[in-house]
Amino acid sequence: MERHHSWFSAHARQVLNVQVPFYFKTIVDSMNVDFTAIGGTAWTIGGAMIIAYGATRVGAAVFQELRNAVFASVAQKAIRRVACNVFDHLLRLDLNFHLSRQTGGLTRAIDRGTKGISFLLTSMVFHILPTALEITMVCGILTYQYGAKFAAITAGTMAAYTAFTIFTTSWRTKFRKSANAADNQGATVAVDSLINFEAVKYFNNEKYEVGRYDAALKSYESASIKVTTSLAFLNSGQNLIFSSALGAMMYLAADGVAAGTLTVGDLVMVNQLVFQLSVPLNFLGSVYRELRQSLLDMQTLFDLQKVNVAVKERGNPKPLQLTRGGEIRFENVTFGYHPERPILRNLSLTIPAGRKVAIVGPSGCGKSTILRLLFRFYDVQAGRILIDDQDIRDVSLESLRKSIGVVPQDTPLFNNTIEHNIRYGNIEATREQVKKAAERAKVDEIIESLPAGYDTMVGERGMMISGGEKQRLAVSRLILKDPPLLFFDEATSALDTYTEQSLLQNINSILKEKARTSVFVAHRLRTILDSDEIIVLRDGSVTEAGTHAQLIEGGGVYSELWTAQEASLDEADNTAREVPT
Repeated sequence: MERHHSWFSAHARQVLNVQVPFYFKTIVDSMNVDFTAIGGTAWTIGGAMIIAYGATRVGAAVFQELRNAVFASVAQKAIRRVACNVFDHLLRLDLNFHLSRQTGGLTRAIDRGTKGISFLLTSMVFHILPTALEITMVCGILTYQYGAKFAAITAGTMAAYTAFTIFTTSWRTKFRKSANAADNQGATVAVDSLINFEAVKYFNNEKYEVGRYDAALKSYESASIKVTTSLAFLNSGQNLIFSSALGAMMYLAADGVAAGTLTVGDLVMVNQLVFQLSVPLNFLGSVYRELRQSLLDMQTLFDLQKVNVAVKERGNPKPLQLTRGGEIRFENVTFGYHPERPILRNLSLTIPAGRKVAIVGPSGCGKSTILRLLFRFYDVQAGRILIDDQDIRDVSLESLRKSIGVVPQDTPLFNNTIEHNIRYGNIEATREQVKKAAERAKVDEIIESLPAGYDTMVGERGMMISGGEKQRLAVSRLILKDPPLLFFDEATSALDTYTEQSLLQNINSILKEKARTSVFVAHRLRTILDSDEIIVLRDGSVTEAGTHAQLIEGGGVYSELWTAQEASLDEADNTAREVPT
């Protein structure tokens, strides 16, 4: 219904616009009399036409505003739907896409793409079709009323104007593409520098970052100058074509008045009709330019939607069923972020249900990769991963990820309140449930000591709170999610010894409340001494497994790592004692 009203308003306006020159001609012709000889006033001679002239102009303006008001909701709904679809697609893309994508350029591309959709919809419904109708009516009237010469000039003007606009706009497209690329680069540099503000300060690289930003702006400046100068050339050429046509038609009309075949009103009507033609012609030229730009912007947006989702669900996936308590098994798994550089090589391991298992090993052995595969950020290239004998590729992603809780090494926090960040573990949780989760993570006293309490803003990426507080919030979020499978990916590696021990005690007390399968990826071996089983990785495969005592006694890789770490700690302690206070 809204689209129908918009279409009617747009076309009614064009019809009324074409009527205006007719009324103007009649008014001029009716004024071309000797008022002193026949008597009367302007009202008695041309009053009706004057009223019709004014009413027609008002009607055209009213229909235009009505059109804009009615169509606004239609256009905005379409834009919202497309933008949400793109955003949803981006969130479903694999981790590799987001690790390689530049966030600043991505957000700018979405912004320009949605604006391009708005312009396309508005142009098609309001401008291109109604304007084509108006041009057709004007050309038809000129041809019917004033003959073949006017028709030939009109046709020639239309052809020359259209051809010049299309060819020049195509030539200008490369400048706009360069401007877009520079704009994306500028946004990317700015966002990257601001996100890494601390690193910029630590290394006194403010001038370097400003230089990078200025280089991007310089590229944008150069491209924008070319866009503007080429636009000036386009506008000048269009004006030359139209002004030549207007001059030729006015000459023919004046010649007709001199010959007595046309009236002064006809001269005025030709002038009005040609100017009536100039508006849609100029507008179509502008619309064509902007339409090309909008299509470029939309192409970038839709190219994002064409990026294939690497991790897909199979047809009719079943929800994950934890029938045996959550046993995790890797069977002959091979995986590499780059196929030519495998991280895991024919890996087989079992994490028993309800047990606390640690995975350790040298850097680059694939410890964190195990979580990414289990969470299905990536799919294995060979082998399979089972949870209670169910291949994780056969179960729904939602049920799989709902069953796994993660405390990562670097806790991602939103630039929002502490309460919001805890509640993110379960969006439907009440404030009371949020507080209980904070109490179990032993962070409630810290939160309540803050001036704003749970309403305290944590800042972008949680920069306004300490590392220990961030990790405790991550544990609170995990408690609120309450998953059966827990994964701690070097969750305490960034903390001091005291905070680390305190947090580990909290985590162990939570694990004892309910038997859960828990996996600890650790670099510091002292943090996982009490594990039921320790799995040692080396070069992408299991080299040994057992309890801490068994592995120390075995004298393998774990024993070497333990000895090296203990020696390092002893040396640090001796150095601290030798430093005078």
